[in-house]
Amino acid sequence: MADELLPLLGHHLDAVDSESEDEDEESIDVDTDNDEDEQQQLQQQQQQAASGRSRPSARPLFNTTFDKSLPVAHSYLGEDLEEVRGRTIHDDEACISLPIITLPSVILVPGQTIPLHLFQSHTVAMMKNLLDKDKTFGVITTSYSPDDDSSSMASIGTTAEIYSIKDETDNQSGIATVKMKARGRQRFRVIEFHRQTHGILMAKVHILPEKIQSDYLDGARPQSHYKFCCCPTQQDLVVKTAVDRNGEILRKVNMLTNKQLDKFTSSYFTQWPPWVYKMYDTENLIQRIRKELCSWNESLKTEVSGMDPVDFSYWVLQNLPLDDSRRIHLLSIDSAVQRLRCELSIMQNCSILCCRKCDLEVANKSDVFSMSLEGPLAAYVNPGGHVHETVTVHKAKGLTLIGQPSTENSWFPGYAWTIINCSQCGSHMGWRFTAAKRKLSPQKFWGLCRASLIPGINDTDVLVL
Repeated sequence: MADELLPLLGHHLDAVDSESEDEDEESIDVDTDNDEDEQQQLQQQQQQAASGRSRPSARPLFNTTFDKSLPVAHSYLGEDLEEVRGRTIHDDEACISLPIITLPSVILVPGQTIPLHLFQSHTVAMMKNLLDKDKTFGVITTSYSPDDDSSSMASIGTTAEIYSIKDETDNQSGIATVKMKARGRQRFRVIEFHRQTHGILMAKVHILPEKIQSDYLDGARPQSHYKFCCCPTQQDLVVKTAVDRNGEILRKVNMLTNKQLDKFTSSYFTQWPPWVYKMYDTENLIQRIRKELCSWNESLKTEVSGMDPVDFSYWVLQNLPLDDSRRIHLLSIDSAVQRLRCELSIMQNCSILCCRKCDLEVANKSDVFSMSLEGPLAAYVNPGGHVHETVTVHKAKGLTLIGQPSTENSWFPGYAWTIINCSQCGSHMGWRFTAAKRKLSPQKFWGLCRASLIPGINDTDVLVL
C-alpha cells in the first residue's frame, strides 16, 4: 500500500532549497501562506474589485515561467518512445469486442492523454499484439467498497488508442515491461465481460454515438432571419450621420444592421420565449462556462479557445475535479448540449475542494490553475504503474508533508515532489511541488489527486439530467 502512495517511487531524495533542507523526515504542517508577491497581487486585485474593475472571486494572474508543454510530453517515461501512426474510428452504435484494462479511480475522457507503465506479462503481450491491429483497447474504472471488501467495474468506458510506446526487458530478471501513451477516443457501454484463457479481460461493447442537436428554431425561423444567426461581430456596420441645415456634420454613429434582430428573434413565433432557447444554445453555454472559468481563475480563459462544442464539453469534463459518480454520469450523456448544461450547473454550485474521507476543506476553486497545456487536471503514472489524475492548485490547507522532497522522475521537470496527507484523517491527498531553481515560477504548488477529493457542491441546486 505504501508503494501506491509514492507517485514516483524515488529512493534518492534531493534537497532543492533552504526551506526544504530544514524539513524533518517527520510529518510537518503545510505552509498555506502566500508568497509576498502573491499577497501583493491579491491586494491589488481586491483594490481593483472595490473600484469595479475586476471580479473579486477570481485569483490574480501572475507570470509563469514553467514550460507547460513538458508535462504533456510525460518525459519521465523516457525520451525514446516510438511514435505509432494511424488512427482507428469505430462506427457509432457498433457492437465490437475490445481488450480491457481496469484502472482504479481513473475515468478516461475522449481527447484525454493517459500514460501507462505496464508490468503484467499478459497485459504487455496484449499491447504488443494491438500494434499489429487497430492499436485500440478499452479503459474502465474500478471502485472499491470497504463495506463488503469487493470491487466493481463501471459499465461506461472509453476506447484508448496507442500513439507512443516502448517495450523493455530487464536483463537480470527477464521481465518485460511496456511504457506507453494513449489518447481517449470514443465512449462505450459494456454489454458483457469475459476473460480469455491467458488472462486478458475482453468485453463486448456498444460504441455510444455523439448526438448533435439540431437548431431548435430552424422550423420557425423565416428565411430572411438566417443572416442574423452569425456572431454580432460578423454583422455589417452602418455609419449614421447627423448634419445641420448647412450640411455640417454634427455626429457619426456606428450601428449594427438590424441590431434588434438576432438568432432568437424567431422564438416569438413559437410558444416559448427566447430565454428558453438560450438555455440550449451551444454558443451561449460555452460563453457562460468560459465566464465561470474566469471566476475560478483568470488564467483558465486562455485554455479553452478554438474548440468545437463537443471537444469543449469533454475538456471541461476532463478538468473538473469531480468524484467518480458525477464524472461517469457526465461521460454517459450523449449530447454536448446536455453535457455542457450539467457542467455549468456543477461549476456554479462548486466552491471548495474537500478531502473525500473526512470532508476537510483543502483548497478553494479560485486556487485551481494550469501547469499543463491539457489544463489544470491531467493523468500521470508512477514507475510502479499506478495512474493518478492530478489537479494543480496554487495553495492548499489542512495538509501534512511526509518526508523530504525529491526530483527523481518528477512529473513537472524542474520541480521536486513531497507526499502530502490529510492532517485530519491521514489519507493520501497528493504532492507538493517545489521549484529546484529560483527562476521557475511558481516557486511552489500542489498536485491533488482527484480520487482523494470531493467537490463542495450544493446538491439541491445541481442540474440532474
